[in-house]
Amino acid sequence: MLSMSDLSEEQIQEIKTWVAEGAQMADVQKRLKEDFDFNATYMDTRFLALDLGLDFIKEAVVEPEVEEPEEVVKVKEEVVDQGDARPAEVEVMPTPEGAPSVSVGLDQIAHPGSMVSGTVTFSDGEKGNWMIDAEGRPSIDPETPDYRPNQEDLVDFQAKLRDIFENKM
Repeated sequence: MLSMSDLSEEQIQEIKTWVAEGAQMADVQKRLKEDFDFNATYMDTRFLALDLGLDFIKEAVVEPEVEEPEEVVKVKEEVVDQGDARPAEVEVMPTPEGAPSVSVGLDQIAHPGSMVSGTVTFSDGEKGNWMIDAEGRPSIDPETPDYRPNQEDLVDFQAKLRDIFENKM
């Protein structure tokens, strides 16, 4: 097991220099073997990093540019659950001309028991709430009991959800 006491001051300074230059944990582990002939496990390297107070630089993640939708309409909606009323911002994705007029909104504060939730208005004007639970299962709760949207509306609804998630992620 590798510890600070196994290293000289010069070696400690060199390790700190590696980290300052952007080396990550795996890089330090590899260089300990190559430069100092220390056969350190990942856990040994992690403990050494803690002992030395190393502050690893998080690797920059380059996100691809995403085109903004032409128009995003912000609407205020009251989310009520168990007597707790909180305003939530809802983004409504526009419908391209000629396509079924399904509009999908995304709640800023998800309904209890869901990872993400929002509202939907189908092409026939029927409205409802949708959610995706912690297991990834989607559900739609229409305002009209026993209402079932047509297949074309469901396909459009799924496409708009996918667009929302791709633009948010």
